[in-house]
Amino acid sequence: MRAMRNVAVANPQAAAGRVKQWWQEHRKEVEKHLGPVEVQFTTGPGHATRLAREALLEGAARVIAVGGDGTVNEVVNGFFEHDRPVNPEAQLLVYPGGTGGDFVRSIGMVDVAIGAALAGAESRRIDVGRAALTGADGAEKVSYFINISSFGSSGLIVDKVNRSTKRFGGKTSFFIGTVRGLLAYRNQPVRLRLDDGPAEEHVINTVAVANGRFFGGSMKVAPDAIVDDGLFDVVILGDIGLGQFVLRSGEIYAGTHIKRSWVTVKRAKKVEALPLGAEPVLIDLDGEQPGRLPVRYELLPGAISLLAPWGRAEAVHRT
Repeated sequence: MRAMRNVAVANPQAAAGRVKQWWQEHRKEVEKHLGPVEVQFTTGPGHATRLAREALLEGAARVIAVGGDGTVNEVVNGFFEHDRPVNPEAQLLVYPGGTGGDFVRSIGMVDVAIGAALAGAESRRIDVGRAALTGADGAEKVSYFINISSFGSSGLIVDKVNRSTKRFGGKTSFFIGTVRGLLAYRNQPVRLRLDDGPAEEHVINTVAVANGRFFGGSMKVAPDAIVDDGLFDVVILGDIGLGQFVLRSGEIYAGTHIKRSWVTVKRAKKVEALPLGAEPVLIDLDGEQPGRLPVRYELLPGAISLLAPWGRAEAVHRT
């Protein structure tokens, strides 16, 4: 039987350059479980998407994303071309690293040795989000996401985090960026429509359209989101300011904020959002800042096969 071809797409600059060293240290352990791995290092923004797509077009059966959430997002986008899957049967494996490691928290790949994770891993089809958003040039662009896309203060926060140093690590860097972003942000009016329901107007701090549970450096913004249930968890943080956010930040990290009166949680397969104010409402998409409202989200059920330790993920989810 022909061996499955594995291609790792790695960001050597992730986690202040430590990912390359981590990969070199653990490559033998990975290959013990998966077989030989071809490693391709990225050289700049967008390169991981091209490398992943080329690998799939050339017959790779498994692509390993090595880096943070931004690298994972680029690799996921490489699984699609012309709005269609490149190879629907190909597997994705996420090897955690980088400043942002939010998606791996939802799939049992955090605080676990890679060998133990792979020993308990199995393949499961998970949902993917599709976002038709407004790019920096004003034209519509399509981007896919595997974890969470959000808009409002989160878009401004991600922009500030990505423009600043991340030497303090993910959680601290994102918290500093959050405070800086909230100091500059003013809550915005938006119009939302979920599935075929009526349009609703909200003044929002942030709206998270969630496939996974964590964003912003381990904030559990959508504590009940499940990556293969066929629905987005739509978490609306209403008209709250910096003081309230800082006061309640511990609740957001713990996921208990959803009990607050200024939080609304809904579920949907499609979400449309229009800005109603004069200020642009920026979008965060898996830790990247690709554009602004208006945006149309669509859930693609079971769009990618993900190799992960699902038993561990479910145990973590219950805690």
